[in-house]
Amino acid sequence: MKKNNFYVAIVAVLSGLMLAACGGLGKMEKYIEELGASASPNPLEVHGDSIQLAINGKFPEKYFHKKVVVEATPVLVYGSSEAKFEMKGYQGEQAAGNYEVIPYKTGKSFSYTDKIAYAPGMEESTLQLRIHGSKGSKTADFEPLNIGVGVITTPYLMKGDDKVVSSSDKFVRTLPFSKSAEILFDYNSSKIKPAALKDSSLVALQNFMAEVAANPKMVVTSIQFVSYASPEGEIFLNDELATERGEAGKAAILAGLKKAKIDTLFTPFMSVTAKGEDWDGFKKAMEASAIGDRDIIVRILQKTGDLQAREQEIKNISKTYTEIQKDIFPSLRRCTIVVNYNLEGYSDAELVALGKSNPDNLTYEEALKAASLTEDLNTKASIYQSAAKKSDADYRASNNLGYVYYMQNKTADAETQFAKAYGMAKNNETSCNMGAVTRLKGDRAGAMKYLNESSTNEAKYNKGLIHIQNGDYSSAVSNMSNYKTFNTALAHLLNKDNGSAQNDINASNDSSALADYLRAVIAARSNNAADVATNLKSAVSKDGSLAAKAQKDLEFRNFKDALNF
Repeated sequence: MKKNNFYVAIVAVLSGLMLAACGGLGKMEKYIEELGASASPNPLEVHGDSIQLAINGKFPEKYFHKKVVVEATPVLVYGSSEAKFEMKGYQGEQAAGNYEVIPYKTGKSFSYTDKIAYAPGMEESTLQLRIHGSKGSKTADFEPLNIGVGVITTPYLMKGDDKVVSSSDKFVRTLPFSKSAEILFDYNSSKIKPAALKDSSLVALQNFMAEVAANPKMVVTSIQFVSYASPEGEIFLNDELATERGEAGKAAILAGLKKAKIDTLFTPFMSVTAKGEDWDGFKKAMEASAIGDRDIIVRILQKTGDLQAREQEIKNISKTYTEIQKDIFPSLRRCTIVVNYNLEGYSDAELVALGKSNPDNLTYEEALKAASLTEDLNTKASIYQSAAKKSDADYRASNNLGYVYYMQNKTADAETQFAKAYGMAKNNETSCNMGAVTRLKGDRAGAMKYLNESSTNEAKYNKGLIHIQNGDYSSAVSNMSNYKTFNTALAHLLNKDNGSAQNDINASNDSSALADYLRAVIAARSNNAADVATNLKSAVSKDGSLAAKAQKDLEFRNFKDALNF
């Protein structure tokens, strides 16, 4: 740290004491008048809610009389109050006491550090050095020596713009679905029996396709006819049989659609895929059956890789196990019809309208989406309140309701919802938001615990606010680097980077009175008198109360002409 004038004050006083020692303490004041000392920095500065004083130096040789004792106390006087720094005592080699001993011949280096808590009113103050000296039975209290004027409180310009995070919805406008039915065939046949056409699943599928044709929000993407043969008979014949079954299934569906006069809507989406012998289906059916040796049969299938050999094994088994021919093979002779379609959800305009009129009719994800699309904060809150009551609601509705309350400056209500959301799920969003409202209550340590649980940029920004309050300006700059705001400009300024402070306040697009005031402070620290005057004038025109603040703000001590509002 730089050698400062406070050190000069101490040394000069001690010099006076030493020179006057032989002649009596009454002569000491004579030397006090000649000091002309001042504290450094002058003015003092608030740093983390404290005003810190540090002194380092050395008592010169032959200055400190062997029998002298000195007690020096810095005192900050403001209004009718005062705040004392710690007293520091020194004594000569032959003096009685327990203070630090200063050798007469060699002198000695010393260091002094102390801090006091800032209190309102200290910005207008005087720093005095009060000295009490003694030599034997003689004592003297000197007139207080003024060594500093006022305290700079620029860190207290910080805005409470803690950032909170809303949670995203999982609304999917286009949802894929499928509807299926199955047609079973007799052994070695691709002919559809009349009874199969009356099967309930097939009738339901045809009725469903009629509904799709009448509903513009249901969009068919494909209609697949996947056909199979059971693993009996010749492989090549079964491949051909599977294809015929697929075409038969397609023809049956088309006939029903044609009667409803909707066949042309669906024909372009139809395709036949013949799978041949259904070995996978056979294995699954066997595993699910009650056949005693099913495990052995499945192992045979797995170990026999050659299709013809495997088919022969099954033929041999099927002669022994009539259950296979009765219960397994018939279910494999089939054509499966799968209608794939997308269900188109509400448009943004529809969601907003329903959110305003009847949010209870929306699903949870639809409600979250509707609220996110709505600009009016009261309507947003109403939708989130409805969403939070739904049976499948999670933390997001409460978190987002808290977000809305925070935007409405209903901090207590926001905290209630944030706490509810945090109790349901501790994550990046809820931890960040709990940190924000906890800092606003004045609990910096508690807020930092929450914020450390979150990796969001918003949480880092909020940590930067705490660092500003704690006087750790370099950490504030680092944490807030993703933003350019009033507070990031302030952090750069406090970190002695005027250029970055100027860049950030310009990029912030903040046109408030306080922003203009900060611009004036930046200009003052950059020794730009013209910008000090321009920005102060603008700030005061927007907020007249800033005129009185500027008059006593020591940031402008060298720019008195700019204070003529």
